[in-house]
This record gives sequence, C-alpha cells and structure tokens, in this order.
Amino acid sequence: MPGWLVAGSWGLVAGSALLGGAAVGYLVRIPQKLIASIMAFGAGVLLSAVSFELVAEAYERAGLMPTTIGAVTGALVYTGCNMLLARRGARHRKRSGDQQPSEGDQGGSGTALALGALLDGVPESIVIGTSLLGGGAVSAVTVAAVFISNVPEGLASAAGMRRAGRSRAYVFGLWGGIAAVSGLAAVAGYLLLGGATPAVLAFITALAAGAILTMVADTMIPEAFERTHLAMGLILLLGFLCAFALSTSGG
Repeated sequence: MPGWLVAGSWGLVAGSALLGGAAVGYLVRIPQKLIASIMAFGAGVLLSAVSFELVAEAYERAGLMPTTIGAVTGALVYTGCNMLLARRGARHRKRSGDQQPSEGDQGGSGTALALGALLDGVPESIVIGTSLLGGGAVSAVTVAAVFISNVPEGLASAAGMRRAGRSRAYVFGLWGGIAAVSGLAAVAGYLLLGGATPAVLAFITALAAGAILTMVADTMIPEAFERTHLAMGLILLLGFLCAFALSTSGG
C-alpha cells in the first residue's frame, strides 16, 4: 500500500473518534461532570504525547534550536487564529454546557465553530503523516493519543452544540467533515514533507506540538476543571501515564 494512503488511513482512523464522540455527546445526555472527567483524561494523554513523542522526536532530529523555534511558532499561530475565532463565537467550542452561542445569539458562530474544530484537528493529523516518512511505521502512540483525546473533544463540543440549538445535520456534518480533513492532512504531511531535511521536519513536528499544547491549555483544561475541580489533576495524570506507558512499550 502506498505510504500516502497509509498516512491518510491512520489520519482518518484518529479523526473518526471525533465523529464517534460527537454522536455520543449529541444523542446521549451524559452528566457534565463525566464529560469533564473524560476531557481531563484526554488532555493528559495529549500532554504525554507532546512531551515524549513530538518534542522528543523533534529534538532528536535536529536539536534544541529548531525544536524551540517550531514550538513557539506553533503556539503563536494557534493563539492568533484562536483569538480571531473567539471574537466570532468559537471561544467555547469544546464546552459541554451553555457557553456556546447559538446562531441567533451571534451570527456566523457556526462557521467559526467549524473553523475552530479544523484548527484544533489539523496539527495532530499532520504529525501522523510525517511519522511515516523514511519508510518507518506509523507512530502507534501518536495515533492512539490523538484517537483517545478526540473522543472527549467531540463529545463535549457536540453536547454544547446541542444545548446551543445546533441541528443534528450541522453537528454530524461538521465532525464528519473534520474526520475527512484529518485524513487529508495526514496525506499532506506525508506528501509535502517527504523530501524535507531533518531540521525542517523537526520544526514542523515541534510546530504541531506547540499548537497542540496551546490547544490543550486553552480549550480542554478549562472544560475539565470547571466540573471536576480538585479531581482533575488526578484524572489528567492517569491519562498522561496511560500514554507514557504506550510510549515506553515501544509503540
């Protein structure tokens, strides 16, 4: 099977967790405290993957300078885009309560929510594609971390969209589209960076890591903290250790 197709398939697998989580969040009325607990676990998984997979890999490829520049660039780009989207109604796109605005409350917020979901998902998928470069196998830890964390992201966001009056067609169309884009982003990461130097690959990997870390702090942890409070740290640690165990097992 061609490498680009393998990359796309794994990106689609990881992205499909968004659609699965959204289906549960929209169709099943889950207690918000449970949603927040799942979100805390997913945040811990991503934090571990960023630390032991992405940043560590970037450092091994090209050293501290490209890794640092890439991570800071990713954080700056994500923050800038997120600030623009927040002004248009996407600030609370991963919140399961009543924080999300309806289209009547803020016109254009539906488009902003879609763009925000895209902003959150693309960096994760690109690194899935780049992990296959050089003829290696896909990073099982990265795929597992993205998949596990995507479930609570889709779940909490869809629950909030339902409360804001978003239609079923909108919610499932959005997350189905984002799942498809996840596959395409993985393909792009594989095809566009196939001839890149180790320094460029390190920069791109670190850029994705910086964006993901900023996303976790800005969108996932607030949802987790509001409902779980003092238990959030413990649940987040369990997610962190789960991903760390996968990493050290040679996945």
